[in-house]
Amino acid sequence: MLKKISVRKASRICRHFSVDVPEMPRCDFVPEKYNGKDYASMQELRQRHLAPCITAMFKKPIVINQGHMQWLFDHKGKRYLDMFGGIVTVSVGHCHPKVVDVATKQINKLWHTSNIYLHPNIHEYAEKLTEKLPGDLKVVYFVNSGSEANDLAMLIARLHTGNFDIISLRNGYHGMTNHTMGVTAQSTWRYHVPANNGIHHVMNPDPFKGLWGGAKCRDSPVQTSRKCDCEGDECQATDMYYDQLEEVFKYSLPKGRVAAMFAESIQGVGGAIQYTKKYLKKAQELIHANGGLYVADEVQTGFGRTGEHFWGFEGHGVIPDVVTMAKGIGNGFPLAAVVTTPKIAECLTRALHFNTFGGNPVACAIGQAVLEVIEEEKTQERSKNIGTYLLKELEKLKDKWSVIGDVRGKGLMIGVELVEDSKNTPLGVPFMSHIVEQCKDMGLLIGKGGMNGNVLRIKPPMCITKEDADFTVKVLDNSIKTYAQHAKRNRPEYVFLEKNK
Repeated sequence: MLKKISVRKASRICRHFSVDVPEMPRCDFVPEKYNGKDYASMQELRQRHLAPCITAMFKKPIVINQGHMQWLFDHKGKRYLDMFGGIVTVSVGHCHPKVVDVATKQINKLWHTSNIYLHPNIHEYAEKLTEKLPGDLKVVYFVNSGSEANDLAMLIARLHTGNFDIISLRNGYHGMTNHTMGVTAQSTWRYHVPANNGIHHVMNPDPFKGLWGGAKCRDSPVQTSRKCDCEGDECQATDMYYDQLEEVFKYSLPKGRVAAMFAESIQGVGGAIQYTKKYLKKAQELIHANGGLYVADEVQTGFGRTGEHFWGFEGHGVIPDVVTMAKGIGNGFPLAAVVTTPKIAECLTRALHFNTFGGNPVACAIGQAVLEVIEEEKTQERSKNIGTYLLKELEKLKDKWSVIGDVRGKGLMIGVELVEDSKNTPLGVPFMSHIVEQCKDMGLLIGKGGMNGNVLRIKPPMCITKEDADFTVKVLDNSIKTYAQHAKRNRPEYVFLEKNK
């Protein structure tokens, strides 16, 4: 196991090793000259005026001046490949020309009226959006963020069913309002305030780190190397996790009564965690049998990101009762939605309910433009093809470096879990921070996630190319290589070793 060290010491470990910086893919876009505050002033103003909980990424944060498709440019004009997409939010590309054009025309015509008046944008967009959903999911309520959407979904579930208790999966993330903090099941995102009234967190069916699961248990081009005895399409691990879910119904809920179960189709903040096959389908059947609704959180997995389907839940063979969506829906513009059936939506008429900015003319114009770009540019197909290629290339890195414990995901919803040893002990924060910092210095922006912050989150704008995927793998390979170099220099406690060497 690695000794605990500081970020500063981790940086010193690798300082004396040269790193080959791969050549970036070509980009002909020329950013505008930066005319804002100088770096030191911005740091001082941030510390003085922004809430201290708003922390910047990287030891030396970068100043973003401009974006173009998959590229970001800092205040000095340096170019970065954005493989995190503004935290899984930029879907079709930074400042996509069609989206910019639509937004500009609408903002010059009408910014805001609120939905107490009729306006074509909200009606046209609602029709286009619901056409993308299966079954009777035809009624939409527009809001501004994923947290808002999940908060409203909690209210809808309790009103419609007349039940109170809600189930969510451990390691899931559903927002940071006072209510959604309750269904979020990660201690790192929890304050010491009452938030869990009627909320039950159930065992997460994780094939990599959970009690059960292995190499045949998840729907991904890349499987965990953990062994399992599953045959064909049947997953024994799912049955065991389902038994744990039944235990919660048996011992913790009012008999036959539950309001809802919330589940991301692939856990995002939790580290791109996928579930065992058919778990969500069996869980939905149990929820329905006890009077509840299944709420699919598509905030990160929607709009073609998983490649094979437009919605992540489609990969689980289910049709939810409620779908929440945000992030990629507006390509970075504040926009979110709750979609449900006419029958369920009726419950909100029991009292006045209103959102001032929900269905804003500019937001709806942008949302519709995003849908059109996804169709016109075959973004979902690109997500599948490039994503599968990238996953397979990352799998080769896993076969090369012992520090990579797992590669997983679908489409461009990818996680790479870094570990210290064969027991999959999470890689320490200092080394994780240095790896991400080195990637940034070489022009690659990736995120971190997971309960222990040891998962590289790769979820870029869905316009990336095969060349971008190759660059990503080369940069990550070179970053890990510095640790392998050090391990050969009389420091055996650092085990970033190349396999078969």
